[in-house]
Amino acid sequence: MTYEVISTGSKGNAVIINGSILIDCGVPFLRLRAHTRPLKLVLLTHIHGDHFRPRTAAALHRERPALRWGCCEWMVGPLLESGVDRRMIDVLTPGHCFVYRGLGTVLPERLAHNVPNCGYHIWMSAETLFYATDTGSLDGVAAKGYDLYLIEANHTRAELDARLEAKRAAGEYAYEWAAAQNQLSREQAEDWIYRNIGPNGRYAFLHQHEQEDCRKK
Repeated sequence: MTYEVISTGSKGNAVIINGSILIDCGVPFLRLRAHTRPLKLVLLTHIHGDHFRPRTAAALHRERPALRWGCCEWMVGPLLESGVDRRMIDVLTPGHCFVYRGLGTVLPERLAHNVPNCGYHIWMSAETLFYATDTGSLDGVAAKGYDLYLIEANHTRAELDARLEAKRAAGEYAYEWAAAQNQLSREQAEDWIYRNIGPNGRYAFLHQHEQEDCRKK
């Protein structure tokens, strides 16, 4: 199973799996144009602008009108408002599998965040992936022995505490307090991965603070 990180972090999120599944479209369409031809499915997680850009969704639909869109019920309205044809939207239910013939099987996992959000379990060609970003916790979520994990590791506790203390001392608003509630720390991510990954599994950290690099593996 391959993945390409087009962008990850607060400035935009878009990851392509096996060249054919795009998870989130939180980047300008120009960042995706070169990747659109093989795409067959777009999966959406939540409404925040770094994960969903209405103009990008509209452009993808214009360029590839046969492209399927999979999302939970909270993203149906934003997709329709973007101009995506209702017939191309598959409404997914957390905890239930949806089979895309010739592509794979998708199961949304509800995630704790400050807006409705989900991650995804994906089965493709006998390989398994778990994807999760923008969540304060993965408690109760299991993905034992998967082949690939793409997981948020937004901050370390030490970094977060240092930034919080500096801003408190300066009397400034601390974004970091919200991050502590709604974003997974590196320590949490590592602990969860090591409780789920098998001997042949791989993982990569996403949505790291101030990270903007793009990686292809």
